[in-house]
Amino acid sequence: MPQNPAPLSQESGRHALLLSADVREALAERRPLVALESTIIAHGLPRPRNLQVAQELEEITRKAGAVPATVAVLDGRAHVGLTAAQLERVAGDPAVRKLGHRDLAPALALGASGATTVSATAFLAARAGLRVFATGGLGGVHREWTQTQDESADLRLLARTGITVVCAGVKSILDVPATLQRLETLGVGVLGYGTEHFPGFYLRSSGEPVDWTVRTPQEVADVMRAREELGGPPAALIVAHPVAEEEQLDPDVHDRVLAGALAACRERGVTGQAVTPFLLEYLMRETGGASLEANLAAVRGNVELAARIAVAASR
Repeated sequence: MPQNPAPLSQESGRHALLLSADVREALAERRPLVALESTIIAHGLPRPRNLQVAQELEEITRKAGAVPATVAVLDGRAHVGLTAAQLERVAGDPAVRKLGHRDLAPALALGASGATTVSATAFLAARAGLRVFATGGLGGVHREWTQTQDESADLRLLARTGITVVCAGVKSILDVPATLQRLETLGVGVLGYGTEHFPGFYLRSSGEPVDWTVRTPQEVADVMRAREELGGPPAALIVAHPVAEEEQLDPDVHDRVLAGALAACRERGVTGQAVTPFLLEYLMRETGGASLEANLAAVRGNVELAARIAVAASR
C-alpha cells in the first residue's frame, strides 16, 4: 500500500511540481532516484565551493547507479530535479531564500525562489513519488526545550511523510536523547547503518543506542518493502549513517568548542531560529573549518549510501 498521495503531474495546476526530464524518465522506467536538498547549496557553504559540492553530490549519485533529483523552488515553481543552469542559479543568487515546508505555499503563490530544507525537500520529493532522500543531519529537539519549546519542523513533517531519509543523525548542537524520544513518539522508524549507536552528525556516535541495526543496502530496502506492505499511517524511515572514523571531528575538540558555543549563545541572548546558524558558524570558526569538512564528509557518504539503497529498492 503506498504511503504517500499519488505523485503530482505537471498538468495538475499552476502550482504542480516541475520534474526534470531525467526525473520524469526515471520515474516512468522505475529506475532508482535520490532526492537532494538545496539549502546546503544556497546557505550552507561559501561560494564558489557550494556549486562544486552540489555538482559533486549529483555525480556521486550517478556513479552509484541512481538519478539525482535536487529540489528547489524557482520563480514560484517547485522543481524536483534541476538543470545545470538552475543548479548554478541556486548556488550563485544571494536572493534565494531558505524554505521549510510551511514556506512552500507562500513561495509558490508569490513567485519567490528558495532553497529547500529537510522538511520541504522530503515533502516535495515524496509528492513526486521518490522513495529515498539524502541529507547531512536532521533538525530535532533543541536544548533547554522545557524553557523554549523549540523543536525543528523536520520532526512533524517526517512523521507524516513516507520517505526513507539517509542522514548522519541529528545536529550535535541539539538534545539528541530528547530528539530520539520524540521520533519514537511520532512513529518515525530509525535504523542504525552499520552501527548500534545513533550518529552525532560531526561524530560517529552520539552515545545513544539504536534499537535496530542494518548492514547492507538490501536490508534497508527489505525494511522499506515490509513497511509498504504493512500499510498504516505514513511516516519516514531514518537510516542513521555515521561519518567515517577518520573523517569525524575530533571528539575532544567538538565537546570543548560546543560548550563554548552554547555559553556564547546564552551570553548574547541568541534565541529562536537564530540559534542553529549561530552555533554552526561558531563551530566552523573555532574548529578552523574542521566541522565543515566533517559535515561534507558525512553528506558525501550519505548520498552514496542513499543511491545504493535506491538501487536495491528498485529491483
